[in-house]
This record gives sequence, structure tokens and C-alpha cells, in this order.
Amino acid sequence: MQLPRDATLLRIFIGEDEKFEGRPLHEAIVRTARALHLAGATVLRGPVGFGHNSRLRTTKILSLSEDLPIVIEIVDEEEKIDAFLPTLDAMMSGGLVTLEKVRVMRYGEKT
Repeated sequence: MQLPRDATLLRIFIGEDEKFEGRPLHEAIVRTARALHLAGATVLRGPVGFGHNSRLRTTKILSLSEDLPIVIEIVDEEEKIDAFLPTLDAMMSGGLVTLEKVRVMRYGEKT
């Protein structure tokens, strides 16, 4: 698969405890993106963060939170990301979604 030099980065901010159809939401999003043949996705787990309600979530032992911040990044051409957005919207009940233009410097192995 070739990825154009000018692409779009979809970034999704959710809580670790969020679910979709009984499974972790971040897993469901990544599996759906893969099934739709998007170029790539990565899930990042944050050690501390807060969202719209300003509730601090942290891994610190004295204020242990099970609902840590999760960031999912998906990169592909703009049209494929745009086509994925309605599916993503149906999966999410909250969170933050951002889009930004990115320049792809390398994708896959050197040939």
C-alpha cells in the first residue's frame, strides 16, 4: 500500500474504561480501522491527564485511577479518514477527536 506524502492524522482522546459492544473502545476503533484498510493506527496510554470535566486521572499510587487517558492515532489519506469519521462517531459516546494535516516521510520498508 502506498500512502501519499500529504496525509491526515486522526487523533482520538478517550478514557481507558470506555467500551463499545462489550470490548474496550480503543481496541474496537483499531480493529475497525484495520478492517477498513486504513494505513495504520497506534494506541498510546497516558500516565496522567484530564478532559472536559477536569477530573485528573493518574497512575500515581495515592490517587490510582483505572480510567487512564488513551490516545489513538490513525494516519491515512484525507478521503479515507473522512470516510471513517461517521463510523467512529457511531462508536463513541464522548471524548475528543482532532484532525491535522501531516507529511508522510516514510511508510513501510525501504525498497
